[in-house]
Amino acid sequence: MDWKEVLRRRLAAPDAGPQKKKSEQELKEEEMDLFTKYYSEWKGGRKNTNEFYKTIPRFYYRLPAEDEVLLQKLREESRAVFLQRKSRELLDNEELQNLWFLLDKHQTPPMIGEEAMINYENFLKVGEKAGPKCKQFFTAKVFAKLLHTDSYGRISIMQFFNYVMRKVWLHQTRIGLSLYDVAGQGYLRESDLENYILELIPTLPQLDGLEKSFYSFYVCTAVRKFFFFLDPLRTGKIKIQDILACSFLDDLLELRDEELSKESQETNWFSAPSALRVYGQYLNLDKDHNGMLSKEELSRYGTATMTNVFLDRVFQECLTYDGEMDYKTYLDFVLALENRKEPAALQYIFKLLDIENKGYLNVFSLNYFFRGWPRGRVVKFARSAAGGPVFRRFESWARTWHCSSDHAEAASHMPQLEEPTTKNTQLCTGGLWGEKGKNKIFKKKKIPLFYQIYDALEAN
Repeated sequence: MDWKEVLRRRLAAPDAGPQKKKSEQELKEEEMDLFTKYYSEWKGGRKNTNEFYKTIPRFYYRLPAEDEVLLQKLREESRAVFLQRKSRELLDNEELQNLWFLLDKHQTPPMIGEEAMINYENFLKVGEKAGPKCKQFFTAKVFAKLLHTDSYGRISIMQFFNYVMRKVWLHQTRIGLSLYDVAGQGYLRESDLENYILELIPTLPQLDGLEKSFYSFYVCTAVRKFFFFLDPLRTGKIKIQDILACSFLDDLLELRDEELSKESQETNWFSAPSALRVYGQYLNLDKDHNGMLSKEELSRYGTATMTNVFLDRVFQECLTYDGEMDYKTYLDFVLALENRKEPAALQYIFKLLDIENKGYLNVFSLNYFFRGWPRGRVVKFARSAAGGPVFRRFESWARTWHCSSDHAEAASHMPQLEEPTTKNTQLCTGGLWGEKGKNKIFKKKKIPLFYQIYDALEAN
């Protein structure tokens, strides 16, 4: 055959031309098709008879990246519109006054003293007249919650109105906090909460006397209490629901009362006198005026009775900068010592006592801290009214039982003390230094062993 004819036939064939190089997208599609084909063959060609999986709605939406400016703006605008809509659904002052007028008009006699009551029939009538915004409050469930021991089956009008007011306040506060939730995930970061409190200061009459130069220190003092108690894992964010559920926000907003008593201000961590007291103590301890506290400076805290052993543990476990403590770390220290019965404070103190990081306390750990005391001081303390009972229990715990149970677990499983079975147990200070510790867990009034020892030492 002539070579010209061969070439002509070759060019006429459909696959005669040179193959085009496939794009990356085409290669990925081909790879996916092959994977689907071989996976179906491996599964045996079985088909899922349940078609419900096809109707499952999408439940995950990826957050826009930092460079996706348009998506971020869209998300912010959507959240703003959503919060505005939720805000319009709440009762305003005029609607609350109208609700109170309707409740007072439909009260059910007889009155109990000066307290007006309402039965379920009139309760439903008020719900029909109050409008659609009030519909959520006029349910059988709400009525049953507020029904107590009234022989006529009525509820207190004042209690119901306070319930409505509280609900409205919670929703308003929830919306207000959500405005500072930059990520829109239901959490507030430390910077978010700082912005919220900073913008809240002008609305609190009890803080009018604060100088603007002190605002940053006040905000830091207030925010640390939220994060110390509500962020035990130190994740750097707090659920908005947890903020609403705790009493801290109530204490903060209590400063709106212009006639707040002096006693209430002194016991309120967020008040101006309290914040000035804590910051003033920090400045008094800072002898070299470098804005940080060294171990020697912190040793003068309170009654200056903290041992070097305890201070060493504080600076080992807490965040420091070149061996010195900043104001935030100092606030955690103060909150732990001033609220020693709270779980977060117990966790803080337990972490200091757990020198081996085992998650439990043994005789060695407690003995380590007692060794930091001079022997004469230990004997004097053991003979005192505060220290005697603690040392007798410690001796009983340390000398009676086998070492196989030589630990006291932390957190919610924290072991606790009980009264010793022998009333005439005598203190043997040599047991704290010479004899091997043998211990068992005891219980009494749900007070952890390590906390009772620490509390007694601090009280002395």
